[in-house]
Order: sequence, then structure tokens, then C-alpha cells
Amino acid sequence: MIKTLLTLVCEDKKHRLTNGENNMALNIELMKQKLASSQNKNAGKSNDTKWRPSEGDQTIRILPTKDGDPFKEFHFHYNVGKNPGILCPKKNYGEHCPICDFASNLWRDGVENNDDQTKNAAKKLFARKRYYSPILVRGQETNGVKIWAYGKTAYETLLGYVLDPDYGDITSAETGTDIVLSYTVPGTPGSFPKTQLKPRRRPSVLCDEAIADCDALLDSVPDIEAQFNRLSSEDIQALLDDYLSTDSSSEMSSSETAKYGSAVDKKISDFLS
Repeated sequence: MIKTLLTLVCEDKKHRLTNGENNMALNIELMKQKLASSQNKNAGKSNDTKWRPSEGDQTIRILPTKDGDPFKEFHFHYNVGKNPGILCPKKNYGEHCPICDFASNLWRDGVENNDDQTKNAAKKLFARKRYYSPILVRGQETNGVKIWAYGKTAYETLLGYVLDPDYGDITSAETGTDIVLSYTVPGTPGSFPKTQLKPRRRPSVLCDEAIADCDALLDSVPDIEAQFNRLSSEDIQALLDDYLSTDSSSEMSSSETAKYGSAVDKKISDFLS
């Protein structure tokens, strides 16, 4: 399997070298511009809008959005270095994704060679879906709008309520419904938290005496997609290269190839640990 990984990495790098990539001196001024651009994009962004449920029961209200879709889904790649999650350009935007390519090649090789270890490593690189909604936490209205991230089961449960005529548009500011969220933390290592969602029996208005200006509240609902950094395919390729290789030179030699293989070996061990 390590030989397979080494071959995939080296062939990819050889292809890019052959096509004139990475064979010129680093453009320092361009790097300064990229850093400034990235910092400007991140300016004003804060994790204060992100919300995680506490263990036990809490009541939330999912808020309506201007585009009529308060249940957003995005694909992320995980397990690539220390990145908390990389937006997949292919799954989200139909663009080229180096991580998808690498993971697909890895999976294909694992299937052809009946190598479960290689297939498991590929699985950990496949893009995964996460779901997001803007919410108001009851009893904490003064904290403003929050963004709640959740999994597929909760997503399908919420859509089921929306499509159920007994509930309908649970996000409506006039006739929507608060939801009781029951959260149970994992009891054993390797298990997952459990989220149960139960709408209140009676509809209720979004804004009561705890909210002075309902229009201002709705106007403050953030663009969820804007909360994530959208990287170019080139930037993602650089992150993948950096993760898979300790080789920083522009030429491949036998000693560097050996070092490359050792690095990939370590990454696979990390994947499977």
C-alpha cells in the first residue's frame, strides 16, 4: 500500500513538474498579496456565531432565510493536516478538487489490489456532508442569531417536519414552531452524540417581549456560506502536497523519494490510529 501511495504522489508531482509547475523561484511579492487578501477575507469573521448544544434539553427556533432555504448542506474534506475542514470545490461548486482525485485514485488502487488498509485511508479523505441552520436559542435571545451544525439524521428529521402538513413551515416568524433539542454526549470512545428533535405542539410567533425588533433580528441572519473560507484548487493542492510530503525541493531524487515514502507511511498510520 505504501508503494501505491508513493507512486500516486510521485506521479502527480512529476506531472506538474513536467508541465512547468513549481520550477520557478518563489514570487515573494505575490505571497504578500495572497496573505493580505486572506487576512482581509477573514476580517470581521468570528466563531461567536457558531453554536453547539449542551447536554440535556434546550429550546431553539430555526430562522427563515431570504433565499427560502434555512437548511444548508456543504461538503468538507477532513484529515488533511490540522485543517478543521476544507470546503470541497468539486462537491460544492463543480470545480476541480485535488483531494477528491487523490482519494479516488487511492480507493481504486485499494479495490484492484483487494487492500482494505488503502481503502480505509481513502475513505477518510472522501468529502463528507455537514448541515447548517440559523437559529435563535430560547432564553438566550440577547446573544443574537447563531449557526447550528448538525448531521444527516437531524437534517432528515427537520425536513420531515417541514413536509408534514401537521407542522408545515416551522421557520415562519408568525406561525412557526420552537423545537426542543435533546442532546446526549457519547458514552464510550468511538461512539457518536445523539440529537433528538421535537417540535412544540402549538405554533408560536418568533418574536415576543424578549426581542425588541423582529425585523432587525431577521436582517441579522448571516450568510452561512460566507462563514467558511473557499480555497482555490491550487491552494488545496498545496495543502495536500504539504501534508503528504516533507520534500520541499523542486526535483525528485532517490533520497527524496525515500523520504517521501516515509512521510506517506506516517500519514497512513495517522489515518488508521
